[in-house]
Amino acid sequence: MGNIIYVVGFGPGDKMYLTGQAKDAIENSDVVVGYSLYAELIKKIYPDKVYITTGMKQEIERCQICINEALAGKTVALVCSGDAGVYGMASPLLEIMENEEVEVVVVAGITAALSGAAGLGAPINHDFCLISLSDLLTPWESIEKRLRAAVEGDFAIVLYNPSSHKRKDYLMRACEIMMDAGASKDRICGYVENIGRVGEKKEILTLEKLKSTEVNMFTTVFIGNSLTYEKNGRMITKRGYK
Repeated sequence: MGNIIYVVGFGPGDKMYLTGQAKDAIENSDVVVGYSLYAELIKKIYPDKVYITTGMKQEIERCQICINEALAGKTVALVCSGDAGVYGMASPLLEIMENEEVEVVVVAGITAALSGAAGLGAPINHDFCLISLSDLLTPWESIEKRLRAAVEGDFAIVLYNPSSHKRKDYLMRACEIMMDAGASKDRICGYVENIGRVGEKKEILTLEKLKSTEVNMFTTVFIGNSLTYEKNGRMITKRGYK
């Protein structure tokens, strides 16, 4: 086939979370390109593929590798965890793509907001916001503004990138901001660590307890809206009907 780049969101990493379209895209590709950590997850499923990997913060380099390989007549899968269009590789590739000889196909995947929510019950079953706490590409002032607006709008909230080696206190700061914006300290929250992978861990807790909880970069955090409640060990946000 050649001259095609599939931008593939492969979900949490286990083969059972791969969509049929994602499977077809990877199986039909000559080369798989991705961040080294994520490429290793796919390599367990497709060990015989040719892999080209780069380190963190080298997104543009990965995109250029894909373009060069596609121009050489290869079919390429640019892989990323979750969904390619949610903090993924779809926009970086489309932004730098200038060659009309290469076709780009964005393949949807299961983002952590969905796979993590399924593990907790139904925490985002009504209007919700998805906010990353990483300030590598977004100023913290903008993140704080979005957190406050989400609470004021009474959205359920999903937090990505709640912690890292350099951002250990960001989740605590986010909880303080949300409480200052009007969220009750007793608001029902939850988190899931290592979604769909070995060592998966999940807990439902209050916003006040969440504030002092230590999480890592593989954790997705869920903040309920004012009507979210816990029942039988499940986090439930009402669909909106009486």
